[in-house]
Amino acid sequence: MKVNWQDNDAVSKIVDACVKGDRMSQEILYKSFYGKMATVCMRYAKNKEEAYDILQEGFVKVFEKLKNFEKKGSLEGWIRRIMANTAIDHIRKRKDFYLSSDDSYELDSMVDDSSLDIELEPLVNLKVEIIISLIQNLSPAYRTVFNMYVLENMTHKEIADYLNISEGTSKSNLAKAKQKLKEMVETYIKLHKHEAF
Repeated sequence: MKVNWQDNDAVSKIVDACVKGDRMSQEILYKSFYGKMATVCMRYAKNKEEAYDILQEGFVKVFEKLKNFEKKGSLEGWIRRIMANTAIDHIRKRKDFYLSSDDSYELDSMVDDSSLDIELEPLVNLKVEIIISLIQNLSPAYRTVFNMYVLENMTHKEIADYLNISEGTSKSNLAKAKQKLKEMVETYIKLHKHEAF
């Protein structure tokens, strides 16, 4: 069954059926959003296995919280937020998650966001799988802040509040993530300059 996820009535019917435990509706919702949400999880995870674990945990939360979905907004956006939050929570629990703080970023009056604008234009020419692979090579902390800021469009204040860090630490980790990503992209391009990517 194909569902028009832009049609509020169709979304409402599927959501109501899922809340009532209708397996067919749950399967439709799961299969409809599996691919997009797997991509969200891959951006945060260090490998496919971890992404799959996050994805499954995220869908469990989606079905548990579906009764709270306000049918005014986008279901996809609501699911995406749950997946991103699940991924972030998963990564924060790992032993290798450490957010480095940089005191030079603590003075907001001395830092403006233009100092964070490291050019990442070469990413535009790479395949999505390669970009995800490069992002996965960032440390968990850098990857998390990068994803939250660049891909989830969160502000440094929102990131700081969510991760219990200062805005300066968020800015510092983003700048370091972008610098590392830029170096990885440059290395990748040098190593694969004769290949079409």
